[in-house]
Amino acid sequence: MVTWIALTGLTSAASLVSLTLTGPAAATPAPLEWGEGPLTVAALPRITYVAHRGGAREVPENSMSGLMAAYQRGTAQVLDFDTRLLRDGTPVVFHDETLNRTTFLGGEVRGLDAREWRGVRLRPKDALPGSWRSERPPTVAEVLDRFGGRIVLMLEVKDPRGLGRLAGLIRARGLARSVFVNSNDPEVARRAHRLGLLAQLWRSAEQLRTDRPERWRSYVDLLDVDHRARDADLTRAVRSGIRRVWAHTVVTDAQRDRVLALGCDGVITDAPGRLARAARREAQREARHEARHETQHETRHETQHETRRETQHETRREAPREGQRGARP
Repeated sequence: MVTWIALTGLTSAASLVSLTLTGPAAATPAPLEWGEGPLTVAALPRITYVAHRGGAREVPENSMSGLMAAYQRGTAQVLDFDTRLLRDGTPVVFHDETLNRTTFLGGEVRGLDAREWRGVRLRPKDALPGSWRSERPPTVAEVLDRFGGRIVLMLEVKDPRGLGRLAGLIRARGLARSVFVNSNDPEVARRAHRLGLLAQLWRSAEQLRTDRPERWRSYVDLLDVDHRARDADLTRAVRSGIRRVWAHTVVTDAQRDRVLALGCDGVITDAPGRLARAARREAQREARHEARHETQHETRHETQHETRRETQHETRREAPREGQRGARP
C-alpha cells in the first residue's frame, strides 16, 4: 500500500516537476565516442574516489541530477547507487525498503509497478548545498544508459532476487567490466562473479572482526570495508590478496588519511567535492613548501658559490706577496 505524505504548499502530485539542478550541471552530456569500447575498471587511478549515492552530503541521493552533478564535477572516478525491485520486477535506483524518507510518498518500494513508479517524486534535503527541485527517481536502465561507458559505476543489490535481471541489463550494454555489483552477502558476490560481473563485497566493522577475507579472493574483485574497523582488521583485508580494497563511508580528511595509510586504495565518500577540495589545498601547500625549500637551497648554493669565489680571489691576491717575501735576501 502506498500513501501520500502531507506537504505544506503541495496541492497535488501534478505540481511536482521533474528534478533538475539549477545551473550548468543540469546539461545532459553528449554521447561518448567509446572508440574501442567503454571505459572500464582498467582506467581507474591508483587511488580511486567513489561518490556514494552520488555524494549524499552534496546532492540528492540516488537521483539522476545528483549523479549528473557528481559526474560533471569530476571529483570522483566512480558513481555509486542502490538498486531495488518493483512489483513487476523492474530494477530501480533506490536505497530504502520504503518511500517515506526520501520521497513525498509512503509505503514499500516493491508495492509499486513501473507505471506507478513514474508518479514518485524525490524530496531533496533542505540541508543540501545549492538549489534542487523534485525529481522522479530513475530506473537502473536509465542510469546505465546515461552513464555506462562514460564513467565506472557501482551498484548495490538490495534485493538479491534481482541479480539476474541486473546482470542482463549490464551485459546487454557491454558494461561487464565497467560496473561493480555490490552486496553484503559473500554468496551473492559469488553469484555475480559466476554471471561474469565485477563482484564487490562490503563488510561492516563488526563483520570484519571475524572475517577471513582471503577466502573470497577467487571471486571478489573489490572488498569494500568499513573505515571504522580496527587497524588490524583493515590491514588483514589489505593483505587478503583481493586486488582492490576500498573504504566506506569516509567524510573527513582524517578518516581518508587513515585508511590510505593502512593500505586501502579507494575512498567511498558522501562528500567527494569536499575531499577533493581538501586534497587540492594539501597539494598546494606541498607545492608551496617545495618551492620554499627549492628557493632556500638555491640561496644556500649561491652563498656557498660566492664564498668560494671570494676565497679563491683572496688566495690569488696573496700568492704573489708570498713569492715576493720568499725572494728577499
